[in-house]
Amino acid sequence: MALKIIFMGTPDFAVSCLKRLIEDGHEIVLVITQADKPKGRKLNLTPPPVKEYALTEGLDVFQPEALRNNREVCEKLAGYNADVAVVVAYGRILPPEILSIPKYGCINVHASLLPKYRGAAPIQWSVINGESETGVTTLYMDAGLDTGDMLLKRKVKIPMNMTSGELHDLLAAEGAKAISDTLKALEEGSLTAEKQDDSLSSYAPTLSREISPIDWNKPAWQIHNFIRGLNPWPAAKTTIGGRSLKIYCSKPVSGCNHLPGTVIENSPFTIACGENTSIEILEVQLEGTKRMSAADFLRGHPIKIGRILPD
Repeated sequence: MALKIIFMGTPDFAVSCLKRLIEDGHEIVLVITQADKPKGRKLNLTPPPVKEYALTEGLDVFQPEALRNNREVCEKLAGYNADVAVVVAYGRILPPEILSIPKYGCINVHASLLPKYRGAAPIQWSVINGESETGVTTLYMDAGLDTGDMLLKRKVKIPMNMTSGELHDLLAAEGAKAISDTLKALEEGSLTAEKQDDSLSSYAPTLSREISPIDWNKPAWQIHNFIRGLNPWPAAKTTIGGRSLKIYCSKPVSGCNHLPGTVIENSPFTIACGENTSIEILEVQLEGTKRMSAADFLRGHPIKIGRILPD
């Protein structure tokens, strides 16, 4: 039996879930996503990925400016008589009056093993914090931030060199499988819910460029996790000669006794870190140039051994 679904989502992460729901034969009666936003140097108005995909599938798209205390929106959604709303990285907390509209409520796909990493950036923070495992959780939505009863989990390993971008793609695929299995159980009447233990919860706040500067006083493994956690955006960075140097790829190496931030080798490009550790820099992007290997960067921008970053 196909379900009538209102789908709510915005970025690339949500597209794989929408695709899977269509493949499973469900009826997507409406797609709700955030407003088009200006992008690029010319600030051209650009639709979110979910809208782009939905339109290629001939689906109705709705981009309300506000949901809370919006009678018009509530009446519109109620008119679809949806069985369930599936919410994947929509980017807004749904008010109670929206949550109660679908017959079976609203089911969210969240990119962590709840109750850990509630919030907007669970993928990046799981990498930054050096987690060896994460996953996706489907849950019934309530008025809180990722606090509803859990339904199904799918776990994945995080290799020590995996970036948040790579983990994003892996979890997007797992999220699609998880929502497919969740809705199948809902149709069969076998879906069971489990309350979250709030004492085990943690928060994954939104990322911004303000957190990008690297603290070379931290040990190399922490800096390595920070670099891969901010890859591809906003990218970890330091400064050299007053210019921003983004660092995308690194490798912790043998220890050293130099002042943190000191360039101790330039073939390969190696920088001293805290706690007598050091890190090899593999891929960078100097302000005003393209992204490249550290070896190519140093050929055009030689750095003397003993230079201390940031400078």
